[in-house]
Amino acid sequence: MAGVESPTATFPSLETALKHHFGYDQFRPGQRPVIEAVLKNQDALVIMPTGGGKSLCYQLPALLKLGVMVVVSPLIALMQDQVDSLTDNGVAATCLNSSLDYNTIRQREAELLAGHIKLLYVSPERLMSAGFFGLLERLIQTVGVSGFAIDEAHCVSEWGHDFRPEYRQLSVLREKFPQIEVMGLTATATERVRQDIVQQLRLRDPLIQVSSFNRPNLFYEVRPKGRDGYGDLLRQVKQTQGSGIIYCLSRKRVDELAQRLTADGESILPYHAGLADDTRRDNQTRFIRDDVRLMVATVAFGMGINKPDVRFVIHYDIPRNIEGYYQESGRAGRDGEAAHCTLYLAYGDVATADYLIGQKPDADEQRIARQQLRQMVDYAETTVCRRRVQLSYFGELLEGLCHHCDNCTNPPPVEDWTLEAQKFLSCVARCQERFGMAHIIDVLRGSKKQKVMDLGHDQLSTHGIGKDRSVDEWRLLGRSLLHQRLVDETTDGYPVLKLNAASWQVLRKQIAVAVAVPKDFAPGPAEASTQDDTPEVAQLLTVLKALRKTLADQQSVPPYVVFPESALRQMAQTRPQTLEAFSQVSGVGSRKLAQYGEVFTDAIRQFCADYGLESDPGAAGRRDRPLRERRQTTGDTHRHTLELHRQGLSMAEIADQRGLKSSTIANHLEQLIRQGEAVEVDNLVAVDRQHTIVAVLAELENASLTDIRDRLDPTYSYEEIRLVRAAWQREQPG
Repeated sequence: MAGVESPTATFPSLETALKHHFGYDQFRPGQRPVIEAVLKNQDALVIMPTGGGKSLCYQLPALLKLGVMVVVSPLIALMQDQVDSLTDNGVAATCLNSSLDYNTIRQREAELLAGHIKLLYVSPERLMSAGFFGLLERLIQTVGVSGFAIDEAHCVSEWGHDFRPEYRQLSVLREKFPQIEVMGLTATATERVRQDIVQQLRLRDPLIQVSSFNRPNLFYEVRPKGRDGYGDLLRQVKQTQGSGIIYCLSRKRVDELAQRLTADGESILPYHAGLADDTRRDNQTRFIRDDVRLMVATVAFGMGINKPDVRFVIHYDIPRNIEGYYQESGRAGRDGEAAHCTLYLAYGDVATADYLIGQKPDADEQRIARQQLRQMVDYAETTVCRRRVQLSYFGELLEGLCHHCDNCTNPPPVEDWTLEAQKFLSCVARCQERFGMAHIIDVLRGSKKQKVMDLGHDQLSTHGIGKDRSVDEWRLLGRSLLHQRLVDETTDGYPVLKLNAASWQVLRKQIAVAVAVPKDFAPGPAEASTQDDTPEVAQLLTVLKALRKTLADQQSVPPYVVFPESALRQMAQTRPQTLEAFSQVSGVGSRKLAQYGEVFTDAIRQFCADYGLESDPGAAGRRDRPLRERRQTTGDTHRHTLELHRQGLSMAEIADQRGLKSSTIANHLEQLIRQGEAVEVDNLVAVDRQHTIVAVLAELENASLTDIRDRLDPTYSYEEIRLVRAAWQREQPG
């Protein structure tokens, strides 16, 4: 393999290279040390949550090293999505998979051998196919191979939530090409899975980078699924804006929900393994490209989805395990914007899941799956912070509360159960830490079950000391102790309770134990809050999204390949009207600037001209300046509009004389009113119509323009409402 090309040979720093190729000013947590290790030819294992930036850990080194980076990816749709995004950024990337014809494959192989490609995506099956190792040998001898990146590396481990036997064969890479470094990447992996990945891939002294699993932009909640579960779901879907995914346990449930939601006017498509390959692929593509708003799917709709702007994920049936739930719910909010994750709990669904587990042919698989399902039910029933439970599963401790889940925002009352906790932990100790929670509760409640009698546990001092509490209360305490990490539990399918250092602190009265006691089950709180956009930002964001969709359709790529929503929001907030200003937007690199700079700045300039807006977020700060200073910032265009208004011209006449839209003139006049200029609103809006608008304003004081107009007769225009609102707000005290 060829040596490393120092990034400083072309770029002064890694940050400069990052901005040039990908448009970002700084690395996300954990990315830089991984990239540095890869540039030094060190093996690595990267555990980063969905949306944390795993791909960049091999993509940037691929551009800074000689040769081709070979990326193993499990799904054709996923690798094609990555290739589209890279190509749009000006990065030479391609893929080889079973969907390609012979001539296309030969052409792409020729491009690889000619040194025209920096990243090659392949499936594990393609990698192990006859002839592929021959291609790798030729690449090594000609242009070089800069490394192997194994994406979704948890598939290597039988302890992972999505084990795939073909991934086991990837250890052959180390045997055949020992001189080339290997890195594994995944969004989720417990300590046990991490060790298995290192062993299975035969990583040598790897850098192990485990980033926080915390996704603070996601709101988690659990709602009961009662008799009218579908009605609750429909209401939630209609009340929630943006793209969404609804996960179901079975194909039949997917088809039923898709039909009902379609009949109720929702834009939705189904996805499950029972559909034809072409149908599945087409449905996924239409969802990714915003042709439809919703996807209802089984967990078969998983790793293939790389859509960053999913605003909500609903699990209509209980997931199989916490790790899978974390992955699936984590498909929301990959762009870092606020998103909502809801799980509907019905115990009939738990029974169905248990039945499906019983169909597994292997007894050990059944045992592990049932323990994982029980952990999932515990999560759904918990009264403590849900994020704390999730993070604890991955070995991460959350200090305090997240304040972004239903249990934190609407907490149940907390009671001191220190004495009960001491009884519980003492019983675990008396039973020699060899039994699970059910047996401990039997002993505490003085059970005469045969197992208790045969073991002699009816003779223990803790036998019967908990008769005053019900089985459910003891189970609540046991779960709370586990979630607070005041006791441990084995995870090999035989859930045995084990005391830890904190357990002994409780027993020695050094730690008090508080337990949140659930209230009657009730629906969760309101939807997760969204960005508090001004009307101008919201309007411009809509314009930019439409432009992005047009450009994406022209190129047959998903809209987020053009720009992520976070970049559009920054554009809407800062309104850059020059290429220099546009280049400062996060996500705008040299390629994006050249490809999209003119078309987006043109659209922003036109919007600002139509609405009389300035470029620069400092406008928000200017609202806090004294009135005299604000008046000095009023541009000539506003002053011209004011002069024509004072001559008695109507808005339509001013617009016609100035060659502008009436909405632009209304915007000028609104700003002039807010700046204290003498604008005769009576000459613009009939007095009786003003009274009607004011009455609605007084009732809906902080409502949006759309909400206000919805309460009025359709004949009322937005321009009338904005002018009356500006005048009315100027008259309000304070």
